[in-house]
Amino acid sequence: MKWLIVGGDGQLGRSLSEDLLKKGEKFLALNRTQLDITNQNEIHKALHEFHPDVVINAAAWTNVDSAEKSEVDARLVNATGAALLAQECSNTNSRLVHISTDYVFSGNSQVPWPEGSKLAPVSAYGRTKAEGEKLVLEFSSGCAYIVRTGWLYGKHKHNFAKTMVDLAFRNTDVVEVVNDQIGQPTYSADLANQIYQLIYASAPAGVYHATNSGQATWFDFAQEIFSLLGINPNRVVPIDSEKTHRAAVRPAYSVLGHQLWSDVGIQPMRDWRVALEVAIPEILVAKNLKE
Repeated sequence: MKWLIVGGDGQLGRSLSEDLLKKGEKFLALNRTQLDITNQNEIHKALHEFHPDVVINAAAWTNVDSAEKSEVDARLVNATGAALLAQECSNTNSRLVHISTDYVFSGNSQVPWPEGSKLAPVSAYGRTKAEGEKLVLEFSSGCAYIVRTGWLYGKHKHNFAKTMVDLAFRNTDVVEVVNDQIGQPTYSADLANQIYQLIYASAPAGVYHATNSGQATWFDFAQEIFSLLGINPNRVVPIDSEKTHRAAVRPAYSVLGHQLWSDVGIQPMRDWRVALEVAIPEILVAKNLKE
């Protein structure tokens, strides 16, 4: 099977490349310079030259706060680009895995969001991603997977876990972390493997929630990182979201339900704490290699 990774230099793109390389798969990972998904000619050329069986769209405008001021630009990537890619995949009979987000939901819940929940985003980023989902489903001729994830971290690129590791080793007395947002820390390597399983299980097209199991606040996540590093977790101090003065509203509750995995015979992703135990040593190694 041949895989094309769009957004290949991002956090998930790099984890996908590592996973497919380890499994002996044939793949091509392209960054934005090599393939701009807002350019239909570039998409056509890439798919017709490589002839992929599977295309993974990990390209996105992910700066949540800047999207509030640049919603038009964010929509061009997250919605228009996704639609162009879906159309070309339909023309070439390639299966499309489109990566989406927990931000498509309002956050007004106390139970995990089922896959078929109504989309009600509360931010520009969420709106553009929700629009992208709808366009992908419209133009993909029933051969696309919408894979929603959230709170992604790992050894690649900038992310919350790596920031907490850096702060843990500084001489700062306390680290303030939000404690009124609940979600699921998701290890990018686990997500890459889950996508691989999705394709090889020949699961039906549709919407899947790919996050590590369990739930946590950002405060819980940070304390667990400190504990695994052997550093006093009480240095992490809880605060309310309003104290951060962020431009975009974050969903207060973005825990995703995983029922569809069980329905298609695939094990949901492991608990976030178990995954974090594996990820922290890898983050430390990656950090040391750069120093």
